[in-house]
Amino acid sequence: MATLIITEKSSQAKDLRAAFGARFGQILPAEGHLLRLAEPEEVNAAWKSWSCVVLKPDGLYPTRAATQGNKPAKLGAIATALAACDDVILATDCDREGQLIGQEILDHLGYRGRVRRALFTAQDPKTLQQAFARLKPNAEMRPLYEAAVARQQADQIFNLSLTRAATKTLLTPGVRGVIGIGRVKTPTLAIVCLRELEIRNFRPEDYFEVVATATVDGGSFLMRYAPAAKMRIKERAQAETIAEAAAGYQGPLGVSIDEKRQAPPRLFDLPSLQKTCGQRWGWTAEKTLSVAQELYDGDGKKLITYPRAEARYLTENQIGDAPAIVGALTRLRGFATLDIAAPVIRRGKSGHFCDKALEGVSHHAVVPNVNVLDDLETRLARLSEDEKRLFALICRSYLAAVMPDYEYRQTVVTMAVPIPGRAAAEFRAIGRIPLRLGWKAVYQALDPDAETEAEQTLPSLRDGESARLSDTRVEAKRTQPPPRYNEGTLVDAMQNAWRFVEDAALRNRLKEAKGIGTPATRAEIIKGLKRQNLLTNDGKLVLPTPAGLQLFELLRGAAPALVDPGTTALWEMRLDEVLIGKADYRAVIDGVATAAQQLIDALLARSNGTVDLTTSAPARRPGGRRRQSRQASGRTGVKSASPNRARRTSKAIPASKAKLVASAERVRSEGAARAKAPTEKMVVYAQNLARSKNVALPENYRQDFDTCRKFLDEHAK
Repeated sequence: MATLIITEKSSQAKDLRAAFGARFGQILPAEGHLLRLAEPEEVNAAWKSWSCVVLKPDGLYPTRAATQGNKPAKLGAIATALAACDDVILATDCDREGQLIGQEILDHLGYRGRVRRALFTAQDPKTLQQAFARLKPNAEMRPLYEAAVARQQADQIFNLSLTRAATKTLLTPGVRGVIGIGRVKTPTLAIVCLRELEIRNFRPEDYFEVVATATVDGGSFLMRYAPAAKMRIKERAQAETIAEAAAGYQGPLGVSIDEKRQAPPRLFDLPSLQKTCGQRWGWTAEKTLSVAQELYDGDGKKLITYPRAEARYLTENQIGDAPAIVGALTRLRGFATLDIAAPVIRRGKSGHFCDKALEGVSHHAVVPNVNVLDDLETRLARLSEDEKRLFALICRSYLAAVMPDYEYRQTVVTMAVPIPGRAAAEFRAIGRIPLRLGWKAVYQALDPDAETEAEQTLPSLRDGESARLSDTRVEAKRTQPPPRYNEGTLVDAMQNAWRFVEDAALRNRLKEAKGIGTPATRAEIIKGLKRQNLLTNDGKLVLPTPAGLQLFELLRGAAPALVDPGTTALWEMRLDEVLIGKADYRAVIDGVATAAQQLIDALLARSNGTVDLTTSAPARRPGGRRRQSRQASGRTGVKSASPNRARRTSKAIPASKAKLVASAERVRSEGAARAKAPTEKMVVYAQNLARSKNVALPENYRQDFDTCRKFLDEHAK
């Protein structure tokens, strides 16, 4: 019996061949019997004609065969191998997109033999052997495939149709460019714009804190007034009253001492890696992914596991790798001081090794590659400085995960100061004494710049001991706006987009879907928004351009579903119904087409052709950069290089969907002369500016968007 295994990653070839041999007692004799496609697009572009894809309904977007490079040769090699096979094992990713890629190869080439599915989330020998021992009939994966087709086709219909409509209706006449609209792209723009508007509309408030020095026999320490429910003191007179009452007061201390422990943080997935690198080193999301990809499959490197990970757990089969990885890493000079005699294994969702947490997930956390430990030093010598930094970060994360808990003694000290005519004021101090560094040793020993907890060291204290307060003072403070995003925190916001959704059901579904976009696509989404001059960089920060802000305001007024992350949650819920058989995937696609038509009509009704993509300066007030940079720093406390794993190359638009783009072709013929009203927030902001600067508002600022915007641009300085 001849068998063909279809996978997506060249790095899997050796392990899959060994696992197959261990399971079936035979060795695949030729490399040609284990074929891969390095780019998902190579699969998509390899179709010769739509008619040969027999499992898809009529009227959907077709693709055509690619002619460049070695893609035709690869498709031909697969066809040749299939002709000699009567058994196929799909070893692509176990998610929707992996099922789609593997199935479409077989459908295109008309294969009708036996097809079985290997499902695995890790590439260690034991996991792969178990996957081959539990091969499933591929027919059981049909709902997953149909959900993938629905996602693919819905994205094509929605994104392409709305992009064409928005470009034709909203772009300034004579300006070249494309206003890209996407189910992920446009809500991402909205996330950045909402933060920018929040900062612009922020009104700082003054508040006051009271601090005093407490003296006991064993020494002195600072105590701070701690109002109930963390209410701020907004009147200086009130703060001074408390300070006067505290000055010279002597009374008993309330002292509570607790011994506590803290488990190590989760392992890295790609979003958390991008967030950390952005905060520590100012790396863009794209740079983090690029460096990680080189560590993964660079020539002579291959030091880490698959970087586009979407989970922060490892399989329980990988527990056996821990001694080998720890032993190899602690032989390196940078980790040699760590004492990890026996790795600590934490199972379950509260730990690091959990099969249940990886159900339905294609890739486990990013960790050092256990298969290259024999010549680790040689591989490290090939790394660039950035690659060394990132590899060290991933190694520390793994070592911390198998080290003991951080144990400490926390002391909380309180003192009630009587205030005439009102309730007593409670002053408080907190101190922490490390008892056992545990996993924190890996960061303190290897990263001198790592943040340490800013809690004071307290003298020896007894409950009820008397203390005297002195040097009381009032400290003036001012509230700060939220920080602007860098690329790492923006990726984190995309992953946690449920925070921007009010509906409880949609919030929960977005949590399950891990936000908008995927680890493999988020960096490219941000890059695309910058390429279209809707976002831009200002140092490490990501800001909307004037065009980006204007587009957001237009879309929020005309078609709010386009900027709402909840739209993605609704799609995911419909795809869930396909998976469990409650909905036909063609009906889901038709529903998206109907929604797209409604949104196109809404854009036509508010068409004004005023978005100018040629300006790319940050849409921020002059002089704000230095202040915001300080604030931001103070508060920071697909299996290939292809950045968009699910991208599809498409040229033809199905006739059944032609009416969608036909609507957009009525370029401003309807409503072009209508003046768009400004948003309510713009009106309120204009009124506040007029009051604060004592200037008159234009006569029609409520009715005309351009008039209101011009006023804001002139006075918001």
